[in-house]
Amino acid sequence: MSKRNWNTDEQLLALRLYCALPFGKLHQSNPEVITVANAIGRTPSAVAMKACNFASLDPALDRKGLGNVSRADEELWASFQQDSDAVASQAEVVFEKLVGNGLHISKDSKISLPEGETEIVREVRTRRVQRFFRSAVMVGYGYQCALSGLSVPDLLIASHIIPWSVDKKRRADPTNGIALNALYDRAFDKGYISFDSDYRVLLSQCLRQEMKDKVFVKELFKIEGKRLHLPNRFLPDADAVKFHREIIFKQ
Repeated sequence: MSKRNWNTDEQLLALRLYCALPFGKLHQSNPEVITVANAIGRTPSAVAMKACNFASLDPALDRKGLGNVSRADEELWASFQQDSDAVASQAEVVFEKLVGNGLHISKDSKISLPEGETEIVREVRTRRVQRFFRSAVMVGYGYQCALSGLSVPDLLIASHIIPWSVDKKRRADPTNGIALNALYDRAFDKGYISFDSDYRVLLSQCLRQEMKDKVFVKELFKIEGKRLHLPNRFLPDADAVKFHREIIFKQ
């Protein structure tokens, strides 16, 4: 029997699994892996192996994968690096079509929708991309705030380092994200905190001067100088952090 090549839809589902599941759960017995395998007519073992192989393409990881990376896998990974928004949206569409809908409204709601599309189309696409992004970021940080260790999902945000509105192609890029609790996310989004080149917290001088909300400021003083707990994959991009520090951060 001739070997069946992986088509684009199947590769997208495998990439989605890689981004959405911890390494310890990327195995043939995982219900999510089994569901995808059944949907595309492949064995759970084959699907798990395909997803794990993307680890060998991730430059932030010291992993060789399983050694079966194809040229098509490399091309898909390169496309994901170049335009995460487009690849993530496509992966979510394929997932909804072949596996099931499951589309939900993310709690990460700090998004201004772009113009030029109908409202419904824009919102659906936005939620697809945000769902992909949140899963990838949260998995990397073990569903914990990178500064406080808080692990209550409803209080965690997948924060964009370069804002959503600034760079469309990086909207779903997990290296452009950090898992933060709601307070730290808000402060980061508004430029009251940032990170130095060693990923240590910088506190804006304007907070020291204004002190409008003493409780809020005291909570931020507690983390000044604290080093970010780095994720086990998709490390925060140094150039993105530099952009935030130089452009968003209120000196």
